Amino acid sequence: MTLVSVVGATGRQGLAQMRQLAAAGYKVRALSRSETPDLGGSNVANEVRVIDLDDESTFIPALEGSDAVFYTHPLQSPGARSELVGKMGHAAATVGVDRFVWNTSGWIPDQPGAANSYGANTPAINALFRSGVPATVFGSVLFMDNLLTNWARPFIVHEDRYVYAHEPHLEANWISLDDVGKCMTAALERPDMEGAWMNIGGPERLKPTDVTAALSRVFGREIRYDPCTPEEFGELLVKALGDSMPEENRAPMAASIADFYHYNNKSPTEPFKVDTDYMQRRLPEVEFETLEQWAARQDWSDDAHRPSAG
Repeated sequence: MTLVSVVGATGRQGLAQMRQLAAAGYKVRALSRSETPDLGGSNVANEVRVIDLDDESTFIPALEGSDAVFYTHPLQSPGARSELVGKMGHAAATVGVDRFVWNTSGWIPDQPGAANSYGANTPAINALFRSGVPATVFGSVLFMDNLLTNWARPFIVHEDRYVYAHEPHLEANWISLDDVGKCMTAALERPDMEGAWMNIGGPERLKPTDVTAALSRVFGREIRYDPCTPEEFGELLVKALGDSMPEENRAPMAASIADFYHYNNKSPTEPFKVDTDYMQRRLPEVEFETLEQWAARQDWSDDAHRPSAG
């Protein structure tokens, strides 16, 4: 049975990736800084190994014996993105990994123009491909699961408000983390996906009022669109991360998030949009769920396990 090591297994993305790998019949190794990671009650991991992205000496021991690697770049990244991704790729190549699949957690620039923080994805992809490991890269543009976080869910559940830094005109192809995991899993058996990168998103292009309409149908009551400024959103996100973020990083992170959403709202590159026709032609085996389908199957209760980020 093919063994896939999942870097960042305790985060929202890693947990979804492990679910999809297990559902497809793969053996799963959870990689985390902890020897006893909190996997939210999930029992899909066949084994656990330690990896510390601040300590390069842990990379090869963590990856040894893997047939493939799923990588999620940490929100609070040690050093430059391209440097860390390149090191991970070299470690995977050294131990003979057959496929390295990276979800960049954001749009990959595919046209000229100012790219804000997205611009870091291009040199990082180059560094990964040059490391020698057979690799596939997906740029997932915006996660439905963000609505379950402590910077979004309490407003929806307790105040019937969808609070987000999206201006009324902004259209986005929201994608579920489970569908991201399905795309990554599908790439493992696809020789044509080796050396490929592509942006992925959900099947619908939604404005904020489309989001509230879907949520209203699921909750059976009106959820209203109540936009916040990018600066307010940055503060909400940093507050939700809690003690996981050092105090000295909080103000710079909030400012970075604000700048990021100013860019997303105004940029002619429209980084939350995806060519879904092309995506579905390339990934015909993946059935992408709508926002309403995703929302209807979620546990929105206060006591459900939810990592703050990742």
